[in-house]
Amino acid sequence: MKTEKQYFDEAITLEAYMEKMEKHKENSFGIYEKFEVPQDDEFIEILKEKKPNVLVITEDWCGDAMMNNPILRRIAEAAELDVRTAYRDEDTDLIDMHLTNGGRSIPIYLLLDDEGEILAKWGPRATAIQEDVLERRKQLPTKEDPAFDEKQRAFISELMTEYTTQPELWLTVYEDIRKTFMPALQKTN
Repeated sequence: MKTEKQYFDEAITLEAYMEKMEKHKENSFGIYEKFEVPQDDEFIEILKEKKPNVLVITEDWCGDAMMNNPILRRIAEAAELDVRTAYRDEDTDLIDMHLTNGGRSIPIYLLLDDEGEILAKWGPRATAIQEDVLERRKQLPTKEDPAFDEKQRAFISELMTEYTTQPELWLTVYEDIRKTFMPALQKTN
């Protein structure tokens, strides 16, 4: 089985991944063009100093990845980091090492040191967004209900609209990534 470092070394850049996108490319680039990393943030400074690598496990069809990846890309650009992308479905061994509650949820961001050791793991959603999504899912009928498919499609459409039009959600993602990565960065030499 390959290590995270091997996956990182074989992966494409986040920029190349976004250029190759098909399903959510326009929305993802819309977020990328509008999101700005907060100024005077010690997070960016410590990232510049420590120079970790980030391995992203993602897929183009994922709405959460559509919103989160451009934010990570802006962080990486501000801190001059090497961020690489592995497709979840091409080799499920990688995602199977990083399941979320037993599922292959994406995106997953692995903060790696020079040797490829995992310093921190983030994803697939910011904590506050995850809580909101789970609460709203409770309103959906059961999967056996004939109305489930229609209600599920409407729910996903509503999320996509929010993800692409609400800058406060983008800042929530940024802050959650920061909250997850900072303690790990502060522990390293």
